[in-house]
Amino acid sequence: QVQLVESGGGLVQAGGSLRLSCVASGIIFGLYDMNWYRQAPGKQRELVASITSGRSTDYGESVKGRFTISRDNAKRTVSLQMDSLKLEDTAVYYCNTRLLWGQGTQVTVSS
Repeated sequence: QVQLVESGGGLVQAGGSLRLSCVASGIIFGLYDMNWYRQAPGKQRELVASITSGRSTDYGESVKGRFTISRDNAKRTVSLQMDSLKLEDTAVYYCNTRLLWGQGTQVTVSS
């Protein structure tokens, strides 16, 4: 079955950290560029971070210096380490590659 399954979301205080993970199945994971998107209530979905099959990374301006994307091809997993979290990071976070999307995981940052 071709799917992406996210985990690791939750409630955290501002300034704290969370680590999201996304496990892929049904694809040759190492060949795919992987992305993390997020969508806050009332806002459009935005690209948070991406990592290519060659491990080049890119980040949205709002998360640069705070978030780190990584991948483990042996485990078919892409991770998003989120540090120094802010209230505005509250959103549903989605794992994506090409036309494939995960179900999303909620991240809520409280004051």
